[in-house]
Amino acid sequence: MSVAPRREDYDVVVIGAGPAGLAAAATSAEAGLSTLLLDENVGPGGQVFRAISSTPVTDRNQLGADYWVGADLVQALRASSAEVIHRATVWSLDRNLDIAVSIGGASAFVKAKRVILATGALERPFPIPGWTLPGVMTAGAAQTMLKSSALVPDGRTVIAGQGPLLWLLAAQILRLGGRIDRILDTTERGNYFAALPHAFAFLTSPYFAKGLSMMREVKAKVQVVSGVTELVAAGDGQLASVSYVAGGKRETISAELLLLHQGVVPNVNLAMSADIEHRWDDLQLCWSPVLDASGNSSVAGIAIAGDGAGIGGANAAMVRGRIAARAAVEALAPAAAAMLPAMATLRADLARAERGRVFLDTLFRPAPQFRIPSGDTIVCRCEEVTAKDVLDSVAIGATGPNQLKAYRRTGMGPCQGRLCGLTVTELMAQARGKSPQEIGYYRLRAPVKPITLAELAAVPKSEADVKAVVRG
Repeated sequence: MSVAPRREDYDVVVIGAGPAGLAAAATSAEAGLSTLLLDENVGPGGQVFRAISSTPVTDRNQLGADYWVGADLVQALRASSAEVIHRATVWSLDRNLDIAVSIGGASAFVKAKRVILATGALERPFPIPGWTLPGVMTAGAAQTMLKSSALVPDGRTVIAGQGPLLWLLAAQILRLGGRIDRILDTTERGNYFAALPHAFAFLTSPYFAKGLSMMREVKAKVQVVSGVTELVAAGDGQLASVSYVAGGKRETISAELLLLHQGVVPNVNLAMSADIEHRWDDLQLCWSPVLDASGNSSVAGIAIAGDGAGIGGANAAMVRGRIAARAAVEALAPAAAAMLPAMATLRADLARAERGRVFLDTLFRPAPQFRIPSGDTIVCRCEEVTAKDVLDSVAIGATGPNQLKAYRRTGMGPCQGRLCGLTVTELMAQARGKSPQEIGYYRLRAPVKPITLAELAAVPKSEADVKAVVRG
C-alpha cells in the first residue's frame, strides 16, 4: 500500500531508518520541527536493528542485548510527531534539497529546509575467485534472513573473512541452532602489531568484553583457522568446495554455503549524487564524506549521520543522528534547541561510543589480496567484468572509473557500482601507480536506485517542463 507524504515541504527530511535515522527523526520531531522519515525497508531498524518490530526471534539472548536497544529507538520515534514512510526509495537528492522518492510505484517530490542522510553502510566487496557462485553470500545477507525470518544454515557452512560482524553472526547462528563447519579468519598477522598502540583505548571501551566473550563462545563450538592468505570458492554452477591457504598449507573442504565478510563501508551513492565532497579514508579504505563536527556536509543544508559518515558502529550512529538533528534544530528553531541535550554532552557521548574504533579499524584492515583481485576473478558482477578486463582497459588508456564505463560498462548495472566501485578504484590506482584519491570514483547521478520508465513518465510536469521539450 502506497502512502504519499502528507505535505510538500518539511523542516527536516531524514533518509534511512537505521540507528542514526531513528534517533535523528525522533530528536527533530521532539523539538517541534515538521519531520519526515523515509526508508526503503518494510519496517524500521536498518541493518543493525533489522526487523526489530517483527522478528520471529523472541528469545532476547539469541540476538543479544545490543540488538534490542533498537526497540527503545523505535518506541521513541513512534511517540513523536515524525511522519514515517516505509518502502520508500529515495532516487534523487539535489543541492536545492529537492527529494524524489518512489512509493508504491509512484514518485512523490518533497522539499526540505534540512536533510539528514542516514543511509548507513554496505558490506565491503570481497572479490575472490568464485564469489559469484550460487551458494556464496555475504554475512550481512545471512544476518538479514536470520533476523527477519529466523533462518539459519543447516548444510555444510563456511564463514570466511574478518571483523566484528563475522563473530556476531557466527554467535547468532549457533544460538539459533544453525550449523557452521569452519571459520576462516583472514586477519593479517601484521595487523595485530599495527593495532597495539591503540590497544589501551580498546581495552577500556565497551567493545572489548563483548567481543572477547563472543569469540570465546564461537571458538568453543567451531574450528577456527587463522592467518588465511588465499581463498577460492569452486563448483560447477553451484558452490561445492572452498579451498584456502593458511600457514603455507593449502586445504580444500566441501561446502554448500560460504558466507563472506571483511567489514563494512559507508553507503555513499545518494550523498555523492548530491555532489557532496568525499575523500579517500586510508585507514578504513573507503570513501567518506567531508563533514564538520555537527555532521554538516559541503552542501548547505545536508548533514550526514551514522555509518554513512564513516564507520563507527550502532552506538556512535545513534549519537551522530542526535547531533545532526540538534544542529538542524539550532538552525531552524533556536529556542527549541534548549529542550534538547547540550551539544557538548552529545559530543562527549560520541567520543565514548567511538573509543576503541581505531584499534578495530587497524586490526581488521582487509588484506590487499582480498580487496584487489587479479586474472579472471569477477570485479563487476552486473556486467561480468574481470580484473584482467579492467587492467587491459587501463593499458589502452582508461584513466579512472568513469572512463572505464565507456570501455567495459562497469558500474552501469542494477547495483550502480555498490558492489564493484571500491574494487575498481583500488585496482586502477594500483595499476596506474596512483592513490585512490587521484583515481576517483564513479560519477553518480539520479536516479540512484533503479526505477521504471513508466514511473519517470508519470512524474508531474509543469507547463515550463512541457514547453522545454516541444519543438519550435
